Formats: sequence, C-alpha cells, structure tokens
Amino acid sequence: MTGSKLARRRARAGAWFIAPNLAAIAVFLLFPLGFSLYLSFHSWDLFSPPRFVGVDNYRRLFADDPLFFIALRNTAVFTLLTLIPTVLVSLAVAGLLNRKLRGIGIFRTIAFLPLVASTVAMAVVFRFVFASDDGLANLFLGWFGISPVPWLTDPDWALVSLSLVTVWKSVPFATVILLAAMQGVPENLYEAAEIDGAGALRRFVSITIPLIRGALSFVFVITVINSVQAFDQAYALTGGNGGPETGTYVLGIMLFQNAFRFYEVGYASALAWVIFAILLALTLIQLRLSRRAEAEL
Repeated sequence: MTGSKLARRRARAGAWFIAPNLAAIAVFLLFPLGFSLYLSFHSWDLFSPPRFVGVDNYRRLFADDPLFFIALRNTAVFTLLTLIPTVLVSLAVAGLLNRKLRGIGIFRTIAFLPLVASTVAMAVVFRFVFASDDGLANLFLGWFGISPVPWLTDPDWALVSLSLVTVWKSVPFATVILLAAMQGVPENLYEAAEIDGAGALRRFVSITIPLIRGALSFVFVITVINSVQAFDQAYALTGGNGGPETGTYVLGIMLFQNAFRFYEVGYASALAWVIFAILLALTLIQLRLSRRAEAEL
C-alpha cells in the first residue's frame, strides 16, 4: 500500500471516529443556537405558528420592560458578590493545599466534595440553614449575641444568601484549577526567594500569583459565566419568582419565567441572546486584560 493511499485511509478512519461527536454538536448545539436566534425575531407561544416580528422583542426588552434592568442590576451585584469571594477563598485554599504534608490528599478530597453535590440539593439544604426562626445560621449567630438575620425574607439579604450558596459551590472547582497551576510553578524559584529572605506571603504574592495568571483568568471567566447564567440555585433557594419582591430576580429567573411560565418563547430567546452578548463581551475584555498583563511580565 502506497503512502498516499494509507494517508487517505487514515483520514477516512479519523473522519468516521469523529463523526458521532460532530453529529452530536450539530444536533445539540448548533441547531438549538440557530433555532433560538430564529425565534428571537418571532413571537411564539409554543401552540400557534411563529409570527415574524423583526426586532420588536429586542426593542421591548430594552425600552418597555423595567424588569430587564432590575434583573440586569441584580445579576451584576450577584456576580460581584460571587466572583470576589470565590477567587480569594480559592486562592487561599489552593495555597494551603499546595503543601507537601502527610495526609494532605485527604484534605484535598474534602475541599473537592461540595462540587460533587447537586446544586439544587445543596440550595435546598441551605434553605433550611438560612431559615429565619430556627435556621442553623441564626442559631450560630445567636451564640455570639447577634440578632437573627432575615436571610431569605429581606430582598438584600436574599441576594447575599444566594451568593453564599454559589460561592460554596464554585470554590472547589476554582481551587482544583488553581492548585494544578500552583503545582506547575518551579520549586527552585521558591528556594531562591527563601534564600533572599522572602517570607511565605511575599513568595505567594510575588511568585505564585504572577505565574498562575492564566489559571486565574480562566477562573475569572468561568465564575462570571456561571454567575450570569445562575438559575437552579436561585430557583431552589428562593422560588421561581425571584423573591422576596425582586431581590433575587436575576437574568436566569427572568428567562425561565418568560419561556415556561408566560410562554413567550420568542421574547425569552431574545433575552438569551442578549445574555450571550453580555457574556461574550465580558469574556473578551477579561482575555484582553489578561494578555496585556502577561505581556507586561
């Protein structure tokens, strides 16, 4: 068999191997994306045929729906309340776990366990923890003489509670990513810095953080995406109405209500594409900033 025939045969074999994956991407990713974009220019209630309305769904979203800006504000605050603690706690936990100690693998496993739990199940558990009367959180605060906190009954505290649940769920994944990056930092850099008299905190700030900047950027992007798309924990923790009042009315809740409660699928599709545009812009900005920072090193 000549080399060209062997190459073609291998190419055909490779094409057959990846064909199922390509078919799955086309059916479960590309078609839904295209169909949702198509529906965003139509009015459809799932029962009657779609009716073309042009950009009316987008115009209504930005000009006539005050709930969109409430959801946008809540999502922005929720993202900040989730992003900053997630990054800081993950950095601290990863730094503590990046040690050559006996039995450290057990602690790494424990730190990873919240990621295994279902988000909905965890939100339901936290719903009992944050109960106003006999919740574990208020009982714990009472031991220190602190008055009960209206975790899920006050709009502002409800958004904080939602952020705490999301941080609890997000920290393990971010910790694994950062820990893997930290283990790739050469040991001789730490040894040289220690000889020069740098303490543990100085070595962490001056060596570890700059050398794991790529992993940090990835954690930033993933945390922002997950926060903007948050739905399941908000639904399980405070219900599908975004309550109390509009305290937890985030974009994911708004999308759910319009699509599956009001049956305005075209309007919900327009909202989905606006969310996609926001995430794309935030991701591109973060990648640009991270590349600029890496170029300055």
